[in-house]
Amino acid sequence: MKLGCIGDDFTGSSDLANTLAKGGMRTVQYTGVPSVPADPSVEAGVVALKSRSNNSSEAVIQSLTALEWLRAQGCTQYFFKYCSTFDSTAQGNIGPVIDALAEALNAHRVIVCPAFPTTGRSIYQGHLFVNDSLLSESGMQNHPLTPMTDPDIRRWLAHQTKYSVGHIPAADVFAGASAVRTRLDTVHAEGHRLIVVDAIRDADLLEIGKAAADLPLITGGSGVALRLPANHGCARNQTRWRGQAGKIVALAGSCSNATRAQIALHSQNNPSFEITAADVLNGNLTPQHVANFLMAGDGIPIAYSSTDPDSVKAVQVEFGAKTSARAIEKLFAEIARLVVSKGVSKILTAGGETSGAVVEGLELRALEIGPEIDPGIPALRASDTLTIALKSGNFGSPDYFAKAANVLSGHL
Repeated sequence: MKLGCIGDDFTGSSDLANTLAKGGMRTVQYTGVPSVPADPSVEAGVVALKSRSNNSSEAVIQSLTALEWLRAQGCTQYFFKYCSTFDSTAQGNIGPVIDALAEALNAHRVIVCPAFPTTGRSIYQGHLFVNDSLLSESGMQNHPLTPMTDPDIRRWLAHQTKYSVGHIPAADVFAGASAVRTRLDTVHAEGHRLIVVDAIRDADLLEIGKAAADLPLITGGSGVALRLPANHGCARNQTRWRGQAGKIVALAGSCSNATRAQIALHSQNNPSFEITAADVLNGNLTPQHVANFLMAGDGIPIAYSSTDPDSVKAVQVEFGAKTSARAIEKLFAEIARLVVSKGVSKILTAGGETSGAVVEGLELRALEIGPEIDPGIPALRASDTLTIALKSGNFGSPDYFAKAANVLSGHL
């Protein structure tokens, strides 16, 4: 294994695995830290954790355990993948995990770059934009677990790390990889260990990737990994994919603007079932009830718990943010188990926490990376009888669910 990757959630990990596989690396995504060695043919291993919303101490322990396994596979470079909207709080978990990995790897010039312009995420003057809006005005300020109220990544990260945070502006990135390398040395000499790097075009990410060829640790969204396969001597290839026949269902738990719009469009022509946190927490709704609805539905039936920010806040006030979130995740995990036991062979998910719950509920250990559905979203084969697609809440085109169903079925 050449490149060892650690993702703080399942959708982000599949996004990264997709990027590496498209670049030509033989990539496997692992659910949690494996207990056995990787197949020798694997060039990039992505260990998908569910550590984004844990206590920071737990996130650090999980990440270091993943690092230990990846080091044992012979990796020469490591990548920490977090969300392109930098989902975190002032306490972490991005900063504490970067600190721990940097110390373990003796890394002193650590790139921090969540940008991916293809998916609408860019960094300019250290500020993160989602399309043409500052992060704090993009809808992410209403995230139920990690409300992003400050778009300045330098300032937000400074709350989370014990080290000084530096910055490389866009002008240096535009000048190319050599200029970025020089600037990394200069910023480090000024006393900074973690370095936020601007990127407003995918071409910028390629230059940053070239500059990072000799760094032991890189952190960011999947965009900054675009160049890494070439750095490791791999060439782009065409993904082979065998479609899956049979029943398909969709499960959505994200409250992002993008997912809510996708659900609204999808529900016009497909059976839909709205799950409310109050019904779950009050015991008025069982997984069996939702599973029965999905199994009876034609087309691509969807069950969703995706509502507006005011409704989310009301539920959090009544039941508590973590209590309500965990109840919904537990429900989705059990629904996934039930529908698969009844013969479902294709599952679409929306939302990082929802996707994590489904993957853990089904005890999926390794996922084969298939073709890209939308930027950052690959098709995944879990077994001979099950394919899935894990979507970050903010990703995907308006017709994502229909498009994903076609790809999982082999209609490329």
